[in-house]
Amino acid sequence: MTTSTEPKKLILNLFEMACISHITHGLWPLPENNRHRFADLDYWTELAQILEDGGFDGIFLADVVGAYDVFRDGPETALREGLQSPNLDPLLIVPAMAAATRRLGFGVTFSTTYEPPFAFARRMSTLDHLTKGRIGWNIVTSYLPNAARNFGLEGEIPHDRRYELADEYLDVLYKLWEGSWDDGAVRYDRQAGVATDPSKVRYIHHAGDGHRVAGPHLVHPSPQRTPVLYQATGSAAGTEFAGRHAELVFTGGRTTEQFHANKRAMQEAAVRQGRTPDSVKFIVQAGVIVGRTEEEAADKWRTFREHTSLDGILAHSSLPVDLTTQPRDITVTEAIARSGKELGRVPMLPLERTVGEVLDGLLAGKQERFFVVGTPTVVADEIERWLDEDGIDGINLRQYHSFGTVQDFAELVVPELRRRGRLAEPDDADGITLRERLFGPGRARLPEEHVASRYRGGGNLDVPVEPLFAPATV
Repeated sequence: MTTSTEPKKLILNLFEMACISHITHGLWPLPENNRHRFADLDYWTELAQILEDGGFDGIFLADVVGAYDVFRDGPETALREGLQSPNLDPLLIVPAMAAATRRLGFGVTFSTTYEPPFAFARRMSTLDHLTKGRIGWNIVTSYLPNAARNFGLEGEIPHDRRYELADEYLDVLYKLWEGSWDDGAVRYDRQAGVATDPSKVRYIHHAGDGHRVAGPHLVHPSPQRTPVLYQATGSAAGTEFAGRHAELVFTGGRTTEQFHANKRAMQEAAVRQGRTPDSVKFIVQAGVIVGRTEEEAADKWRTFREHTSLDGILAHSSLPVDLTTQPRDITVTEAIARSGKELGRVPMLPLERTVGEVLDGLLAGKQERFFVVGTPTVVADEIERWLDEDGIDGINLRQYHSFGTVQDFAELVVPELRRRGRLAEPDDADGITLRERLFGPGRARLPEEHVASRYRGGGNLDVPVEPLFAPATV
């Protein structure tokens, strides 16, 4: 006798940003592309409706708080390319999308490094109320040198130190979201004239190295209290941080083995924090070019490659060395030496390859592990391989063309994935929070094993949590 196992279902998000050029450099001028409408509220409500009707679970909104001004020693290239500038605040477009939909979830990016936690806690609780519990937060610590200068610093705070600061930032937020108000504090008792029971609201009196916050929280408990916690990382410090805090990790790997190593490291970090290995789900950035025929899909991909901007890619990489000015036949190592500049924080480069090989490879497009071009059948086969062999839980779909990418996926790929049991059928259920959509019914709040739960009911507000990282030495 054999037992059947239900196929693993895909978490399906669109990867977006409120700007002209996000991560598909040079493609915004393509015919019928709507990228230039990013500052039009109708762009976001139309997109949200397409995503909900098309079977997407959510939209994942990236953000930066600085300009890309390392490449060629200034922001001119990035500005000319529209590279993530101009760029709107992603938190402010969510209510409009929520009003236009019933089920779609929203993951918004916000940095822990530069703005105080008390004000952010209020904004996120507000969004959780207004969306009826469909909000998530992508936790970042910010990496652009210009971002640091925008907030009064001379330069970037070192990478690992930013995670130390972020750990305390989260501790403050948990005290506000989970510990400051009890369920049932809001009564709205008309006869007694009591709006809120004062005995169920408390100060948090947080006093740490980075923040002093008295409380109480200004917003009553929202459907999820703490928003769904996303994190994008692959570093050692980021991995430890994800083990304590994250529910969904946006990570990757150029090969199956690399992805497995990243996933395993984060699961082990979660276990060290008293959580289960399956308490964290993993999503990857995925490129999907689909057509009704192989020829149609190949034509789309050829068009995208032909219009890809090398300058946009290099500016986005914050590469201090302009490889386009170097001889194509020398190695990247030689080019760096000739420039007299330090590489700094940039993506890993194949230093032993020639400049020409590297530049040609960048223009060839992102043909990495989580990339596929083909018919709906070919695409669905590959996505099943990502789910079953790589062990991913979901994708952030890269948008090459707005709204063509999502329309193609919704029309051609979603029906095929549903036929294979890889996507949930559409439902009309109201009141389902984002956390329940991702983790199952009845799980609107963080589980008891999560570190945030220690503050529920006002517990442990005066007990310091054990630091995640050893104190930095000066």
